[in-house]
Amino acid sequence: MPTFLTPGRHGYSVRFSRTRPDALAVATSQYYGLAGGGTLFFLEIAPDGTTILELQKLEWTDGLFDVTWSASAEGVAACGAGDGSVTVWRAGCAAPLRVLRAHRAEVGSVDWLRSHLLSASWDTTVKLWDPEGETCVNTFAGHSQLVYAATFSPHSSATFASVSGDGHLKLWSCTESSRPAAAVKAHDAEVLSCDWSRTESHVLATSGSDGLIRGWDLRRLTAPMFTLKGCECAVRRIQFSPHAPAVIAAVSYDFTTRIWDIKRGCDPLETIRHHSEFTYGLDWNTLRPHQLADCGWDSLVHVFIPRSLV
Repeated sequence: MPTFLTPGRHGYSVRFSRTRPDALAVATSQYYGLAGGGTLFFLEIAPDGTTILELQKLEWTDGLFDVTWSASAEGVAACGAGDGSVTVWRAGCAAPLRVLRAHRAEVGSVDWLRSHLLSASWDTTVKLWDPEGETCVNTFAGHSQLVYAATFSPHSSATFASVSGDGHLKLWSCTESSRPAAAVKAHDAEVLSCDWSRTESHVLATSGSDGLIRGWDLRRLTAPMFTLKGCECAVRRIQFSPHAPAVIAAVSYDFTTRIWDIKRGCDPLETIRHHSEFTYGLDWNTLRPHQLADCGWDSLVHVFIPRSLV
């Protein structure tokens, strides 16, 4: 299992490239994100698959809390920062290509689909950007508490979901900011993450500080389709596998990464314990079957294939 250390930096987000199976980006912060700066690492898995190499590291004046690769430009990634900015970087360049400023608090989530970028902030809003034009196209202000995540539907570029400390999952049309298209009280706790099924356009999952993962049929938002248990603390990030539609991975504040197959029940198939601090970042490799990356506050990045999926 190749591992990379980010000395003096605590891992918040890891993402595989959308075009290169061996390339990753990792967003990190000093002092657990409470003070200091942030570092974006561009990494590469060595050809022998046993080590992870540092290609470049880029410094920012505040913590970096999420990263997403451009959907159209090779080697370009955007980060959400603690100063409320969204920074756009190109591998090989020393300075950011663009700095997008409109949020009034920490940006904890970014997502890029086609020509548009989403950012979710602790200022309770989600913003839609045209990053090329450095323009905020729309602001969505339907949550009453900080927004932890916003993510585009992979099935419709005009639709996204957001989740918040107010316990709600909300669905939005990118062209209508005055009110969400649908909403549900997803957890009796803060909702920290959400992800869309890659195969079913009406299926979405949420995770919360209650340690639960819930699946939702967007055609009938009356009760969850399923509830997965197993994490002892908050579930910080979840993601459906792009290769096995019923498989979900999650990382938790209980230091674990867990794998479920919702067709095989509500208990995890596998619990992976290779971090010694909060496990924060998670991403499946869309170009390499069942390969997963995670990162945590112990400054470690791991790339591996869960044994349960071999």
